Amino acid sequence: MVDATHISFTADDRSYFSLIKKEIHRKAVEVGMDAERIHKLDLIVAEMTSNLFKFSDDGELLLGVFSNGGAPYIELISIDNGPGMSNPTRMVQDGVSTSNTLGHGLGSMKRLSDTFELYSQVGWGTIVLSRIYSQSEKPSPKNSVQIHPIVVHKPGEKVSGDGFVFKKTDKYLKMMLADGLGHGPEANFAVNEAATAFKVFPDYSPAETIRFIHTAIKKTRGAVINIVGYDYQRRLWTSVGVGNIAARLYGPVQFKNHMSYNGIVGHNIPNTLNEQSYLADEFNQVMLCSDGIKTRIELSKYPMMYKYDLTILAAAIYKDHARRNDDMSVVMAKIK
Repeated sequence: MVDATHISFTADDRSYFSLIKKEIHRKAVEVGMDAERIHKLDLIVAEMTSNLFKFSDDGELLLGVFSNGGAPYIELISIDNGPGMSNPTRMVQDGVSTSNTLGHGLGSMKRLSDTFELYSQVGWGTIVLSRIYSQSEKPSPKNSVQIHPIVVHKPGEKVSGDGFVFKKTDKYLKMMLADGLGHGPEANFAVNEAATAFKVFPDYSPAETIRFIHTAIKKTRGAVINIVGYDYQRRLWTSVGVGNIAARLYGPVQFKNHMSYNGIVGHNIPNTLNEQSYLADEFNQVMLCSDGIKTRIELSKYPMMYKYDLTILAAAIYKDHARRNDDMSVVMAKIK
């Protein structure tokens, strides 16, 4: 089932922390993690929630579970709008503290995590990323595309009307971000029908994929969709969008917004859908956002972000631009 990639927990009430820990523990058991890794995860959650309570009035913890081709991992993202840190690298060292504690929190999280990153700015806040894998992480092949989504359902809903899905072959990668009209179960149903059609369509063409999905989801309330493909041999991105999914391509010196067609897939789409192509040598990174994310995004607000995991950037955009009154999606993809 296509649904939110992350569950959001508020972290402003200490009495709620044990419930957060139990839920994350339960997810780890479900994916088959061994007891040692689950214990590490429990300790990381305890440190994250403690830090959010100490340093932020509006802290948020995102939990993601990813199948990762049969080697699942759990991803924790701590987000706050607190005072930030002037020297994040120093704060990860044991014994460094700003709150008269032993100063072991960030350092222990780093040791316990398979992947750990910390991004912070004074006056802006802090993002902490931790991943625990069910088994040792395998290195990605050269020229592969890294994909890191954050999809969070509208507060108060139980399922997401946004959905992200991708398909990889030995020749190409193709990914889709869809936003079912409205939110809740009916929007989620439309997105899942679109995802099913996306997965069974045998060809590469993003435009023809949208046409196929359009026919397949006519009995649903419909969705707005953007599909981006990457051809490994030609080193070429190809994109088509219908409706208000924002797509932007980034390169070392420039960025370009991809223009979508008006319409609703499943109800009305243009007779002509022209694919737009972009050379990977000029644009090595793609961002997709649903309309639950405000689109006036300036990456210059995040200095040195190119050094960090893509999920840190997705979380920063979510932190600053999520509307909080709709399903919210940020998808980042980058050629390794």
